[in-house]
Amino acid sequence: MTDNLLWYDAPARLWTDALPLGNGRLGAMVFGDPVSERLQINEATFWAGGPYQPVNADAYGHLEDVRELIFAGRYAEAEAMAEEHLMARPIKQMSYQPVGDLHIDFLHSQTVGSYRRTLDLDTAIATTSYISEGITFFREAFVSPVDGVLVVRLSADRPGAIRCRISIDSPQRGQFVEQNGPELTFSGAGKAEWGIPAALRFAFGIRVVNIGGSVSSSSGILSAKGADELLILLDAATSFRRYDDVSGDADGIITGRLTKAARRSIESMRRDHITEHQRLFRSFTVDLGTTPAASQPTDRRISGFAEGNDPALAALYVQFGRYLVIASSRPGTQPANLQGIWNEETDPPWGSKYTANINLQMNYWLPAPANLPECIEPLVEMAEELAETGSEMAEVHYRARGWVMHHNTDLWRATGPIDGAKWGLWPTGGAWLMAQLLDLSDYLDDAEGLRRRLFPVAKAAAEFIFDVLVPLPGTDYLVTNPSLSPENVHPHGASLCAGPAMDSQIIRDFLNLLRPLAVSIGGEDALVSTIDRVLPHLPPDRIGAAGQLQEWLEDWDMQVPEIHHRHVSHLYGLYPSWQIDMDRTPALAAAARRSLEIRGDDATGWGIGWRINLWARLRDGDHALDVVKMLIGPERTYTNLFDAHPPFQIDGNFGGATGILEMLVQSRPGEIHLLPALPKAWPRGSVRGLRVRGGMLLDLDWENGRPVKIAISAARDIQTVIRFADGRFTVTLAAGQTFMASKDELFV
Repeated sequence: MTDNLLWYDAPARLWTDALPLGNGRLGAMVFGDPVSERLQINEATFWAGGPYQPVNADAYGHLEDVRELIFAGRYAEAEAMAEEHLMARPIKQMSYQPVGDLHIDFLHSQTVGSYRRTLDLDTAIATTSYISEGITFFREAFVSPVDGVLVVRLSADRPGAIRCRISIDSPQRGQFVEQNGPELTFSGAGKAEWGIPAALRFAFGIRVVNIGGSVSSSSGILSAKGADELLILLDAATSFRRYDDVSGDADGIITGRLTKAARRSIESMRRDHITEHQRLFRSFTVDLGTTPAASQPTDRRISGFAEGNDPALAALYVQFGRYLVIASSRPGTQPANLQGIWNEETDPPWGSKYTANINLQMNYWLPAPANLPECIEPLVEMAEELAETGSEMAEVHYRARGWVMHHNTDLWRATGPIDGAKWGLWPTGGAWLMAQLLDLSDYLDDAEGLRRRLFPVAKAAAEFIFDVLVPLPGTDYLVTNPSLSPENVHPHGASLCAGPAMDSQIIRDFLNLLRPLAVSIGGEDALVSTIDRVLPHLPPDRIGAAGQLQEWLEDWDMQVPEIHHRHVSHLYGLYPSWQIDMDRTPALAAAARRSLEIRGDDATGWGIGWRINLWARLRDGDHALDVVKMLIGPERTYTNLFDAHPPFQIDGNFGGATGILEMLVQSRPGEIHLLPALPKAWPRGSVRGLRVRGGMLLDLDWENGRPVKIAISAARDIQTVIRFADGRFTVTLAAGQTFMASKDELFV
């Protein structure tokens, strides 16, 4: 499938030129240097620090004072008091860490020709090929989800041509372990951070299997001479078992996996790897058309995308997003963090953590519509663990039931307000996560199974919300206080406020999703009654004097210090929520559009990704495509297609890919809207295996901007409305049934 190929005619110079591989746990960045190859290695559970609970016993004693200052309009004073008394201790969380590097130095001439490197998304294999001294050298690398190891295969078209030196190193504390035979192992410890001691042991190592020639070891370097083919197996592991258990045997784990892998043939490992990867990857295809631009190297396509006509690059961007989901979020692994699983820095941007005021959630917009539902599992497990750690935070900081997550968490499931009051004192991260997961369940074949699993965690998150909502003086509204509209400073010298629009929208979504689940569970009359009492008292969305959707209860939007702020938090109601809709709430939709116009399209990578989805919901396909062009360009996309915040943040990849799908199909409970924001530049195309709410799979073909063929298959009994520009009809399906319609049947 050449449509799913990234390729280049030069090796990577920078980390953001290198090509990512991963199996959800083990990650590698492949540079493809013909003379001195580097593969940079990560392991998803290797973080700084160790188990900790950053509660601040001083917090609750000052909570009411901060609330009163906010209600009195003394925002800067409130923020200063919160900074001193309400924040987590420590005020920072732990960072995601790199494990080390694999180096391969080749002993042939440095003069090479016919160079090419690729990443095949369909096989999840990275290749490098070139000619040196008249010999064609070829190498391929993959991280197997079956064998659990990185596999690097070196070969040439002349027997005995492989000569190289192989080594590993690490920026972490540790030492090499004495080995017998063609293997190297580095064993060490993580680092302490922000006063939290290092608790993790880690190990990574390689084994080399040669066909022909010889491999010798000296001073931590393996030397291969005269080999026909060389196989390098690499693994990494930590002592992490759970956020509160670091008793694992890292050395024993990698020894076991490498020993097992070394007994297998490269052909069987490669075959099993491809089969398992394609089980997920081939569940979905998208075609937006192809032009001659698609024949160029990927970096040149990115450079020319805004001015050119390359719809296939937009389709490739979607498939690359799906590839990154598969590579960074498989069942049994950690969720994708700010950089997925790929990070080379010991002090990464924003700690490469999980930022829960948009970025973590954006990471999981794509798996459901892109037909990768099992890749949501790590997020479900995280929510269950956060409910454990967040319960102590809720009790100590708020004297509240249930559990809370503020705007960040890490491997250790810390949930406190961090970084500073103007960023971190936002108590609705947990509610957003639960609203998202309850909504995602509707995409699944077994929606009820996930909902029932989530119910105890969701109920506890709701109990926290019930306990922290407070009356807004002079009204019958219930609001969050203290809170903020992430991460925006309002005109009164602070971010802290009461009842920002986003909080009410999130809570409204969450409780409306929780209520029918509580009814179906049974025996939850008290919960249902409380939901019914709270929902009518959440402040409604408001339209300001400039015609905009207000970000705060007060009409402050036109007075803010950063009118073009990267966050568009108050537009949560338009996307990902359905509270604001072109048909049902046209006035609010118009206000949301005005807010977007005021805020502007240019933002960070993830900010642009969010805007694509918002313009798609406003059904402005040509404008949405303009924003796609802003995203897939040199300023916001690196040559390897990684999103440039800048620096690299993976949420922009996931948000942008989701936005492209949102331009093609939008689903809400009971309705599927075909081609709601199709730009004129994509007049014909198709999508296969797109998952929509109601547990259905959709295939769609269109020509001249109109649907000409659809097929909808149902995993459970369902009735849905199908709508498009020229028509509307209702489909009723039993579980296992498929509805199909062609052009003549659609346009009767």
